[in-house]
Amino acid sequence: MLQISDREWKSFFICDICEIESGRDIYDAERVEGDIPYITSTASNNGIKYYVSNTNETLEENAISVNRNGSVGYSFYHKYKALYSNDCRKLKLKRHSNEFVALFITNQITQQKDKYNYGYKMGTGRLKRQRIMLPIDNDGQPDYDFMETFIKEREEIKRKEYLEYANRKILEIRGGVQP
Repeated sequence: MLQISDREWKSFFICDICEIESGRDIYDAERVEGDIPYITSTASNNGIKYYVSNTNETLEENAISVNRNGSVGYSFYHKYKALYSNDCRKLKLKRHSNEFVALFITNQITQQKDKYNYGYKMGTGRLKRQRIMLPIDNDGQPDYDFMETFIKEREEIKRKEYLEYANRKILEIRGGVQP
């Protein structure tokens, strides 16, 4: 199993790793209930505040949201199509754009949240200058293969833990009788 300490680490500007775009507000009076997640600046529910049928140029899948307002600095990955409010920024990975790398980078961005608050927002300018720590390869570049493998391993560990828990609970409910 890979360990974080297995690699050397280096800081990178977020703008060198991701394209950064502003969101666009859909105000209450314009919002129409539907199936599309609308990402705002909440720290819960993966940033989803509403489900709408509206659409605009922010509609994207496989993107990262970073809260610039409200719950400043929280970051979430969205593999599904979603719309993004102006209270967050939408990031697209420039290279190795897959779910596992995005989850790793999302975590690294969220690690910076404590330096931001309502009075010190994580706007586009600050986000571009924000550095995050990433594992590096032999050429000093982000080690995307390591990030992907690391997240896949952690997901498999959690999956096994959940299955063991679920099987214990099923046995408990059945009074210890095997199915």
